[in-house]
Amino acid sequence: MRINWGTGIVIAFGCFIAFIMYLVVNMVTDKKYHHDLVVEDYYKQELTLQDDIDKEENALKLDENISWTHTDEGILIQFPNSMNISKISGTVSLYRPSNKSLDFDLPIVLSSHTLLVPKEKLIDGRWNLTVDWKNNNSSYLYKNSLVY
Repeated sequence: MRINWGTGIVIAFGCFIAFIMYLVVNMVTDKKYHHDLVVEDYYKQELTLQDDIDKEENALKLDENISWTHTDEGILIQFPNSMNISKISGTVSLYRPSNKSLDFDLPIVLSSHTLLVPKEKLIDGRWNLTVDWKNNNSSYLYKNSLVY
């Protein structure tokens, strides 16, 4: 039996469609490819977007902004030295894009101008760091993605 060009093209398309369907089913059902939504309450957070933009602009106006360093003990977050640490309050949020069960928040309680996020709470990989803080009735927001 001879296969002409038309039959060959139909067979090639059929194999290609079967391969794509295999990949789609495999990706949807395999747990290692499972990724969570960015946030559960997306629309609620969208309403506060302008407040976040204002907070980020306030942080950019500072002479010295927040910085972070990777240490053996974890992630060390450095707050501006020019500010009184007793008036700094807020939260540090670490978001793991690949697994929402690893996300956590820490309240900002300072005894010096640094805050340590312990390495026991962190696993290797990409994290989104968000520091939402206040000082003297001014609100600030610092966002950065990091690899631990």
